[in-house]
Amino acid sequence: MKKLLFLFACLLLAFTAVDVRAADPSVEERLADIEAYINNGARATAGNTNVTTKISGPGPGHNAWQMTSTALVLFMTLPGLALFYGGLVRKKNILSVLAQCMGIAGLVTILWWACGYSLSFGAGNAFIGDLAYKFLDGVNPGAVGAGYHWISDSMWAMFQLTFAIITPALILGAIAERMKFLAVLVFVGLWMFAVYFPFAHMVWSTTGFMCGPLNPGATIKAIDFAGGTVVHMTSGWSALVLCIILGKRKGFGKEPMTPHSMTLCMVGTGMLWVGWYGFNAGSALGADAIASNAFTTTTLAAATAGFVWAVLEWILRGKPSVLGFCSGIVAGLVVITPGCGFVTATSSVIIGVLAGLVPFLACSYLKKMLGYDDALDTFGVHGVGGTMGAILTGVFADEKANSVVAGLKQGLLGAQLKAVVLTIVWSVVATVVIAYIVKAVIGLRPSEEVEVSGLDLAEHGEEGYHG
Repeated sequence: MKKLLFLFACLLLAFTAVDVRAADPSVEERLADIEAYINNGARATAGNTNVTTKISGPGPGHNAWQMTSTALVLFMTLPGLALFYGGLVRKKNILSVLAQCMGIAGLVTILWWACGYSLSFGAGNAFIGDLAYKFLDGVNPGAVGAGYHWISDSMWAMFQLTFAIITPALILGAIAERMKFLAVLVFVGLWMFAVYFPFAHMVWSTTGFMCGPLNPGATIKAIDFAGGTVVHMTSGWSALVLCIILGKRKGFGKEPMTPHSMTLCMVGTGMLWVGWYGFNAGSALGADAIASNAFTTTTLAAATAGFVWAVLEWILRGKPSVLGFCSGIVAGLVVITPGCGFVTATSSVIIGVLAGLVPFLACSYLKKMLGYDDALDTFGVHGVGGTMGAILTGVFADEKANSVVAGLKQGLLGAQLKAVVLTIVWSVVATVVIAYIVKAVIGLRPSEEVEVSGLDLAEHGEEGYHG
């Protein structure tokens, strides 16, 4: 009898159970999702557990632009930066530059997979993330939201990886031709933990100390669209400190150290410019109007700065050099980076003029005045240019270019100045500590004999040119 009653109860429950499965979205909800996709905005059905959305994964167009942008930013380092820097050194050291760029790409990628992404974008605290995403656990190609509404979480992680690769590679320009390969790798490994991961978190994480657009509780409500502080200031100021601690190249100031191939330098510059569209327009995280604006301002600033730099050379030295055009273009790209998605086209031209002028003066006169051996002008272009760009973003940011500015405009210049000071102090102090640790443990420089003969053969067993 008990068994019959139990069976009857089970049948009764089966027939009367309420179907709690999520319903299909209505036509209106599906249309709203499509509109959100076209506008690169938040999904209409996001967070609605009562609806099973028909497009839960990445949006194909926006995600395709993110994939393209990621490839473009990697293209900036390999081969862009490698050829730009490689052409500027003497031919006995070109392979050392290429090896350093490739070595950094491999090392940083491994660190990013192991814990770097998590330390940069995990919730953590205001200054550093946590280990929630170690080994990229929980970072899925079919999920969205880690970066933005319509791009894959995996692509967001890879996009940010390419930023993490190029940033320490920029430092190589200041210490070119005179630092051991092992010392470069050890320094970069430590520097990523001490400088890059914290700054990526502070500036771009939703819990970051100075992430004005995403963190309502940010102590410093600064803005940095694509890496003025995170990329150019940290690398530029660290480069200055490291080259001073490292010391000057043998024969510096006594023998010519002219670029061995301006052809390679120019080719590398062109690759950097093309790749920079992924860097800047890609930071819109979708193929939308803000990406188009960043693309426009990047073009205008780079072209203007390259022209201004060359004209200044023409006036002061009698000839406009290819190196001047190249240096000016890169300076324009650097200075517009933090504001490219926040300023208008006309403002970007003004920024381009200043980018052609101020870094030119830093590279041509400040370096000679202070006597440091910044071999390829990393500090003059990235340190000075990145600092100026962060400040000018506070001056020219306009809600007509990006609505985010409207809520942050009041006090923005002051916030930018605070972010600049924090970035300089942190980068300088961390670099001093790391450099002296590496120097004490393994040494920074090769022997004088190796430096004179060139790093290519001694450190890599190869020559860039034969015959």
